[in-house]
Amino acid sequence: MSKHFLSLILLFIAFWLCSCSVPKNIAYFQNAADIRGMTLQEEQPLRLRPKDKINIVVNTSDPMLFNQFNLTAATRSMRPLGNTESPQMTMGDGGGSSTAQILAYTVDEQGDIYFPVLGKIAVEGKTRQEVAEFLRNRLVERDLIKDPIVTVEYVNLGVNVLGEVNRPGRINIQKDYFTILDAISFAGDLTINGERENVMVMREVDGEDQTFVINLCDRQDMLLSPAYYLQQNDVVYVSPNPKRKREAKSIGNTFSQPAIWMSLASLLTTIYAIFLK
Repeated sequence: MSKHFLSLILLFIAFWLCSCSVPKNIAYFQNAADIRGMTLQEEQPLRLRPKDKINIVVNTSDPMLFNQFNLTAATRSMRPLGNTESPQMTMGDGGGSSTAQILAYTVDEQGDIYFPVLGKIAVEGKTRQEVAEFLRNRLVERDLIKDPIVTVEYVNLGVNVLGEVNRPGRINIQKDYFTILDAISFAGDLTINGERENVMVMREVDGEDQTFVINLCDRQDMLLSPAYYLQQNDVVYVSPNPKRKREAKSIGNTFSQPAIWMSLASLLTTIYAIFLK
């Protein structure tokens, strides 16, 4: 075997070893410039389901009506309320102030809540704006409050983000349109070892599990995916790339580290230089 042929083999091996440690396809939206003017899918707001919890606040200038139409747990202002995600309101009655902690409504298995005075209200499948508008109209129609301001907020809605992200865990939903990009942003972005072309979204639809795969490198694929707009309790899983999988193996754990590959490449380069002499 000639020195020239041997040197070519060593150079090829060194190049291959170095390239194995470099993740591929790490840039998002690689075709963004090619899809300008693309028709986007209709925005998909969150809609309430059984077991969801919401806060409903009916604002009125009459303190008596406020107490009648709001589920509250009154606590004197000098007492700590502890940790809670429920909104709080301070009211004065001339004899000192008290803090009212707004309690949450839980949507039952039939998709209903029980609202003071109005009774059973069907909320399943409605957005929070639709629930607020429905309650406001009912209060006015029954001449219970002349000009109520009704606000509805989510309490326990969220998604779970797992896998190759910097901050995995459950993320609370605080907005009506929550996308896969929102979830990834709250999770601190993908790690360098996250597989951008294979992000899975697992969702329960009518009692059946469905799995969608999103390619973050392809902006069109991402924007048109049925899972681009997330729903409550979705699970987002970012798969590890091949490099990360090799590092996880007990045998290949040491030899898959970049420092090892760099050392081997340096050694092969030295051998190459010696054979050229």
